[in-house]
Amino acid sequence: MQIIRSFEHGDATAIGFGVRVLVLSSEGEQGQISRRLARLGGRVDQVEELFAALSELIDDPAGYGLFVVDCDSAGVGGLEAAQKAVQMLGQVVQRVPVLLVSGEPRDHSFPLDRSSPTILRAPISAVSLKVGFEHALRERLFNRAA
Repeated sequence: MQIIRSFEHGDATAIGFGVRVLVLSSEGEQGQISRRLARLGGRVDQVEELFAALSELIDDPAGYGLFVVDCDSAGVGGLEAAQKAVQMLGQVVQRVPVLLVSGEPRDHSFPLDRSSPTILRAPISAVSLKVGFEHALRERLFNRAA
């Protein structure tokens, strides 16, 4: 597992400040998704294998604030396979929001149900990732505002 932390571009007002994010991607630590999440204030842990990521979440669901899957990465199997993997998480999804990034869908999807993953169409821009990140963490943001 690789751990990525970048505070050089962010500060305490960043959206995801302190949120521990598990990223499933074969991009490596210099991957675009991981870097952008770190800039948004997330503490990024990256894994490259689907079942290693699922195991991490099941073993420590309270330790993560967001699970991000690059569905187009090697070893994931696309959007449908990622959605099936999310379903296998069962109750963990109630505690850990999920963000899926894939080139397959035509549009972004921002469901109101917390157990449904937020889906972003790849390639993602910094703005779309920020919006998806905010949507996935909306309950955390509401709690901070209260």
